[in-house]
Amino acid sequence: MKARGLIKSGLLVATLIGVGAAAQAHERDASVQPVVVELFTAQGCSGCPDANRTLEAVASERGVIALTYGVDYWDYLGWSDTFAKPEFAARQQAYRQALRLRNVSTPQVVIDGRRHLSGARSPELQAAIDAEAAARLHPPEIEFRETGDRVGVGSGRPPVGGAEVMAVVYQPGLQTVEVRQGDNRGQAVRHVNVVREVKRLGDWNGRPVLFALPADSASEDNVVVLLQAKTDRRILSAARRAEPARD
Repeated sequence: MKARGLIKSGLLVATLIGVGAAAQAHERDASVQPVVVELFTAQGCSGCPDANRTLEAVASERGVIALTYGVDYWDYLGWSDTFAKPEFAARQQAYRQALRLRNVSTPQVVIDGRRHLSGARSPELQAAIDAEAAARLHPPEIEFRETGDRVGVGSGRPPVGGAEVMAVVYQPGLQTVEVRQGDNRGQAVRHVNVVREVKRLGDWNGRPVLFALPADSASEDNVVVLLQAKTDRRILSAARRAEPARD
């Protein structure tokens, strides 16, 4: 009886320690550096609405920056994606090359530029987010100026091949599109945090630098700044500008 009691007590203590450590790690990582989750999707793709909903489910998580990119290569099926731009498909192709994939797939999720999922199944996506959050190691600091029109990137060790600073302009929140043609005809397809523009601000060589943010974004838009390796497309650091104040 005593031995059994000791075993149970030991298991309970170990469980409590493990839960406490996991909770502390999650809180620390979420507050220090967000995980960037990029979904490449299309309104004319039959498997994409489910992936859109999966991204929507994690978009409100603390420590997650969720972004939706519409791609245009499904338009031939009869419905032109209302959010798609050729440069978004080009960004997905850049990830294909960096991740050494044979081809692109839709829907596709890329997490921090380091790993990808074909489709967006909730347990797998959450596991990938948690793994990236646990791997944070003192990323270069990104800080928006109080005026909201400039952003500073701090010092750090640049990756082989260099890095660049990107501004991703997107409309925060949900948007619904009624699809009238193609495989999703008759569906109301939901999107979260739809990207409107990706603008390259300049290079980063490890030294502190200040950039001007895009001035032509709409008042309801938000901006994420990414520090991204040029060669392997890893996202080294990311920050989101607070939403503009509303009257």
